[in-house]
Amino acid sequence: MFLVKRSLPRAFQTRVGASPFSACQAFRNLFIQTAETPNEQALKFLPSMKILADNETREFLSGREAACSPLALKLFTIDGVKSIMFGSNFITIEKADQATNWSLLKPEIFSILTEYLTNGTPIIVEDSSISSDMEISEDDDEIVSMIKELIFTRIRPAIQDDGGDIEFVNFEETTGTVYLRLKGACRSCDSSSVTLKNGIESMLKYYIEEVQAVEPVDDGIENAQEVQEEPAFDIAAHLTPRIRSDPPNL
Repeated sequence: MFLVKRSLPRAFQTRVGASPFSACQAFRNLFIQTAETPNEQALKFLPSMKILADNETREFLSGREAACSPLALKLFTIDGVKSIMFGSNFITIEKADQATNWSLLKPEIFSILTEYLTNGTPIIVEDSSISSDMEISEDDDEIVSMIKELIFTRIRPAIQDDGGDIEFVNFEETTGTVYLRLKGACRSCDSSSVTLKNGIESMLKYYIEEVQAVEPVDDGIENAQEVQEEPAFDIAAHLTPRIRSDPPNL
């Protein structure tokens, strides 16, 4: 049994041996489960309620960035919390280092989530709506529109399933390079370079012949990472590919 700061009507219990690992806490009609992500430093919290609108995400890398979210600000008061990301139905929290044990962090996280998700406090308290980098604008050419559509429909859902998100940054037409930013659990995951090259790059190159490479962007710095593994192929094609083989998957 975990001890929490606030008095709760029921203590939550950890189910040993569950796969993926899950913990469930009941408070009135609210249930919060946890699920592991490919990043050992990040944990995905799954409340039984909506957090943001469908297909919206918001990531905070510091308390200063979280000024628009009372919930994120409160979570940053927990010693050991490094970053926070809200999705439509999940909250991904990344801890600072391996020395910080999840068994020490989770009671405080559960307590704060329970308090804020049951008292009606808005998750985001800003006047402007959250803009989506995936929205196709009139200024986008055909190639950029195709890239955004493919990321939004085929790639982004898989990334969000792992507690992260992906942001389209730019397409450099002269080199055929797509620049993307990985967020949440996927931002600092050890396997992010494999996902980027063997999954995302292979899929974009398969469907859009103008795409020659995909590179990550981190705080404005372009970091090319070479990965030699071959991608897997098992997703049926829905667009007209430039080659005859099966399309790659993430």
